[in-house]
Amino acid sequence: MRTTAYPASDPAALTRWYTGVLGYGPCFSEDYCVGFDAGGYELALHPVELPGRRPVTYRGVADIDAALAGIRAHGAVPKSGVREVGGGIRVATVLDPEGSVLGLIENPHVRAHGER
Repeated sequence: MRTTAYPASDPAALTRWYTGVLGYGPCFSEDYCVGFDAGGYELALHPVELPGRRPVTYRGVADIDAALAGIRAHGAVPKSGVREVGGGIRVATVLDPEGSVLGLIENPHVRAHGER
């Protein structure tokens, strides 16, 4: 797992809060995402219009289309299709057999696990 994304109805305020909690600022900050390096993993803040959404943990992959096909072959149910969220970053979500959400993220700015 590489990224956990938290919804942020007020991204600026939540960025200040996490900066205070972590003791350092974000390593990435754009309109579509603010990211903190949390010991080699990313804590991401995603702007949302409606509060109350839950965090999603994303598995880093090198090829999201292939990864989505592979996880679907194991019975995962698509929740959201592949979409670009900005900066060449592509995400998708699926439901596992118990109904929990698992995200997939292809991020050209961060290597997927096992890549050199």
